[in-house]
Amino acid sequence: MVINEGRIAAIAPGEAERNRTLATVDAEGMWVIPGLWDCHTHFTQWSYTLGRLDLIGASSAHEAMDMLRDHLSQLRSEGRLDPNRFVVGMRFRHSLWADDEQPTLAAIDEASGDQPVALSSADMHCGWVNSVAARMLGVQVGESGLVGELEWFDAYCRLDNAPGADEELDRLLREAEHDAASKGIVGIRDYEMAENIDTWIGRFAKGINGLRVQSGVYPERLNQAIDDGWHTGDELPGSNGLGHVGAMKLISDGSLNTRSAYCSTPYSGIEPETFGTMSYTPEQIESYMFVATKHGFDIACHAIGDEANTIVLDCAERTKAHGSIEHAQMLKPTDIPRLAQLGLAASIQPQHAMDDRDVIARFWGRPAGIPYAFRSLRDAGTRLLMGSDAPVAPLDPWLAISAAVFGTESSAREPFQPEQCLDFGTALASSTAVGRKCLKAGDAADLVLLDRDPSAVDSPEEMRAMPRHVQATMLAGRWTYRK
Repeated sequence: MVINEGRIAAIAPGEAERNRTLATVDAEGMWVIPGLWDCHTHFTQWSYTLGRLDLIGASSAHEAMDMLRDHLSQLRSEGRLDPNRFVVGMRFRHSLWADDEQPTLAAIDEASGDQPVALSSADMHCGWVNSVAARMLGVQVGESGLVGELEWFDAYCRLDNAPGADEELDRLLREAEHDAASKGIVGIRDYEMAENIDTWIGRFAKGINGLRVQSGVYPERLNQAIDDGWHTGDELPGSNGLGHVGAMKLISDGSLNTRSAYCSTPYSGIEPETFGTMSYTPEQIESYMFVATKHGFDIACHAIGDEANTIVLDCAERTKAHGSIEHAQMLKPTDIPRLAQLGLAASIQPQHAMDDRDVIARFWGRPAGIPYAFRSLRDAGTRLLMGSDAPVAPLDPWLAISAAVFGTESSAREPFQPEQCLDFGTALASSTAVGRKCLKAGDAADLVLLDRDPSAVDSPEEMRAMPRHVQATMLAGRWTYRK
C-alpha cells in the first residue's frame, strides 16, 4: 500500500520494493482496515469522563454515594477540593436501581455537605444535584434531587464555564484523542450541546488535531450559522481538511431511561400513566427541518420512541430533509422501510441495546414497535452509521461492533434479539467513513493496523478486546498512534 500526500496512491504487491525512495513500514502478518468512526459523540463530555467521577458501576443510590464520598476524600487529600468549584460525576443509571434505591436530595446532601456536586445520568437526560449546586445553578429540585431533561441540558452546559475548566478541558481533549486513536478511531461526529463550529476552529488552532471532526449545529444556533455562511460539509478554517461543518442536530423526544422517549403506548409499571414527551412540537420540528434543508444543512434528528420516530419521519418527508435519524431505538414496523425510502441513514448505537435490554423489559413491556431493529433496517436498504453517543456508552467502536454482531456482552448470556444481529462486514462498514470493510486506491490514508483478523473473532469477549490488537492508527497519512 503506497501512501502519498495523505491518500492511498496504490495497493499493489511489491510496489514499495520497486520504489526504494519510499519510507516503508513492514506490516507483514498484520491486517489493515479502514479507519474507524464514531458517528455520534458528545466529545467534550466524553473527554470529561477521563477526569471526572464515573458512576457507571453503581448499582444503587447508596453505592453511588459511597463512590462520591471516596472521590471527595481523594480530592481533599490531593488539595484539589475547592468549595467554589463543582465536583462533577457522570453516568449514573438509576433506571436499573431498585425502587427503594433511587436518588434523593437528602442522600446527596449528606454525602457532599457544603461542596457543590452535580451528577449527570448515563443518558445525559437528567441530573442529580445537592442543595448547594442547585442554588449555584439556579435550578429547583424536590426530594429526589433530580433535575429534569431540558432544565438539565441548560444547567449542565453551565458547569463547563466554571473556574479552571478551560485548562482542564484542553488536557482532557488531548487525552481523549489519544485514547480514540489507540482504538483505531480516525473521526467523530460531535453533537456536543454547545456552539461547535467556532469551538472546533479554536481547537484545531491549538493543535488538537488527532481526529476528523464533523461539528453539529443545534436549532437554537442554526440561524446564526446560516447568517455566517456555513453549510454542512464546509471545511473548518485551519483544520487542514480534518474539520467540517456537520448536520443540524435536533432532539425530538427524551430517552428510555428517563421514561421520556415519546411512545404510542404507555410505559409499563409507571403511575400515573405516561407516554413520554416531545421536546418540540411537530410544527417546530418541521420548521427547523425546512430551514436547515433550504440553507444547505443535513439533519441529524434524535428520535427514540416509536411515535417520535413517526413524527420525525413525517416531517422529513414533507420537507425533503436529508441526513440521519439518530438512535431510532423503537420503530413501528410500517416505519422501518421509510428511512431508506426517504434517503435517511439510521445512526445507531448498538451498545445501548446491551445497556437497555433489562430496562426495555421493565418499561417497554407493551411496545407497539420493534426496539433496536438493526437487521430489519439493513434488510430494508437503510444505510447504517454506528457510534456510541459517548459518554452514554464508551467511545469505542469495537464495543458497538461486538454488540451489533453478537447481541450480548457475555458468552454466558443469551443474545438480545438475535434476529436483529448484523454480520461483521456490515458492522465494520457502518463504523467507517467509506462504508465498506476494505480500502481502495484513492481513499484517504485513514487506516488501522491490527495484529489479528477481526472477521475471525467468534465471541463478544474477544471482539470487545480488539483495542489491544490495534498496532497503529493512521490519519491522513500520519500516524496518530503506534504501539
